Amino acid sequence: MSKPLSEQTVLVTGAGRGLGAAIAKAFAREGAKVVINYRNSKAAAEALATSLDADAVALQADVQDAAAVAQMVKQAETVLGPITTVVHNALADYSFNGDARSSVNDLTANEMLSQHGTAVIGALNVIQATTPAMADAGFGRLVTIGTNLVQNPVVPYHDYTSAKAALLALTRTTAAELGPKGITVNMVSGGLLRTTDASAATPPEVFDYIAGVTPLRSVTTPDEAADAVLFFASPWARAVTGQNLVVDGGLVFG
Repeated sequence: MSKPLSEQTVLVTGAGRGLGAAIAKAFAREGAKVVINYRNSKAAAEALATSLDADAVALQADVQDAAAVAQMVKQAETVLGPITTVVHNALADYSFNGDARSSVNDLTANEMLSQHGTAVIGALNVIQATTPAMADAGFGRLVTIGTNLVQNPVVPYHDYTSAKAALLALTRTTAAELGPKGITVNMVSGGLLRTTDASAATPPEVFDYIAGVTPLRSVTTPDEAADAVLFFASPWARAVTGQNLVVDGGLVFG
């Protein structure tokens, strides 16, 4: 079973800014209803919802809080109807600055738990809150956001990368379990994006270097990554599940 994007109601976690905002805009452009989840970016999320030429609502919840996620989903259903599609994009506070990263000898448990809490436990909370309705309808689309650092850890962001690797595992095990219910689960893994709040601390020469060694000779933008997310939600991907699509201009193959 498949649905055109214009008939989907999409929850995007961490959508107040950056890649999440670009994903919300992309779905709205295609006529979908959009739930813009945010943790702290209230003003930005509400402004985005107002600006979209679509049915959209901004709702607050920390994805690490299962009760808050369940309440957010109930609110969304009241306003826009059952959620058919989820994009788990939420990111714990992070700055992609290789010089400032914690080395493996300095890394703390709290740093690890922070990343895993948002990426993995957050995904679990959202999946548990939204997939019962998807299963009842016989249709659902889940897309998680990963990183090409899992395949190519050129900068050892241990906490961030390990959380995304765990999220990839959860993506695949969930795909195996929920496939018989008509729910597909896939991941889009970008590289460094030009530019988001998280990548703003990256020195310009790093962006230039990445562009120079990437086959497409450019650094991927949030809008380009968002288009790949649309693919997994679209009818064209109706037979695709459990996959990880790397979207980085060809920097990393596989």
